[in-house]
Amino acid sequence: MATIYDVSLMAGVSLATVSRVMNNNTNVSEKTRQKVLDAMAALGYRPNTFAQSLASNCSNSVGVLVSQLDGPYYGPMMAEIEASLRSKNKHVIIAVGHSDAAQEMDSVEFLQDRGCDALILDVEAVSDEYLIKLSQGDKPIVLINRYIEQISDRCIYLDNELGGYLACQHVLQLGHKNIAYISGPKRKHDALERLEGHKRALAEFGLSFEPRLCVEGDYKEDGGVAGMEQLFATGLPFSAVVCANDQMVSGAISVCLDRGLKVPGDLSFVGYDNIPFARYISPKLTTVNNPIHEMGKMAALWLLKNLYKDDSVAVNNVFVPELVVRESAAELKG
Repeated sequence: MATIYDVSLMAGVSLATVSRVMNNNTNVSEKTRQKVLDAMAALGYRPNTFAQSLASNCSNSVGVLVSQLDGPYYGPMMAEIEASLRSKNKHVIIAVGHSDAAQEMDSVEFLQDRGCDALILDVEAVSDEYLIKLSQGDKPIVLINRYIEQISDRCIYLDNELGGYLACQHVLQLGHKNIAYISGPKRKHDALERLEGHKRALAEFGLSFEPRLCVEGDYKEDGGVAGMEQLFATGLPFSAVVCANDQMVSGAISVCLDRGLKVPGDLSFVGYDNIPFARYISPKLTTVNNPIHEMGKMAALWLLKNLYKDDSVAVNNVFVPELVVRESAAELKG
């Protein structure tokens, strides 16, 4: 089996130069780098990354913990994390927490045991206290889509309260007063923040929040279907529906279409997230942009800057939601 010494002899360079090439150090001429790579290929040499990580105490791998793998929300986030880290020769190991505190903690331990240099966490069920304590350990952590004041410097998050406010404000400005709301699971931080923004907008327009017109969904299409049926079952009048994410909007609108209602002629809808299908369905969905892919990228850049000491990257911790106006909400007539 070829060794690093064999590579240095064949390439006619020092061991240090071979090491620099293997670690993508820029302080090597392209001609020398190619000589080393050619020697490695000819000898069939592959660096022992496990031994390297033991020697350097750096595995060049990052653990990523997400709530789930399905749906259109988490894919773009993970893709940006992986691409940003891979561009710097780092790799990701992914685990899933399923919005359950015990499973989230178990996944954190799993990633730590795999020798990850750091963890990127999109977690919903574990407590702030747990995450604060975790941040004091020897493995750096970065949080996505969650804000904790005591560790705010390592939180990459969206102002969800403002996002909920913008969604409701839009239909209020269109003249709607009876507004229904399908929330996300109320155990989730972002769902509670969006609901608080919704209530703030109503209060600013002098309207009371009607609890019977607020039903809890699950951030999935079926939750939108069930939520819409619950709203119709109340018998209360409403002319607009705000949903805490776009997937629930699609389910809710399907119920309306089955009843022969027109959108936005009979009911207006506003969503949240601006996932890709929002601009392709009919009518095209008015929604709040949630740049989750950018937040994923920013979490990776945070680690590149603060752990791997790459000063060429800039980090932005806070993202501001924007209303994307399309066709699913219309001015109230009469």
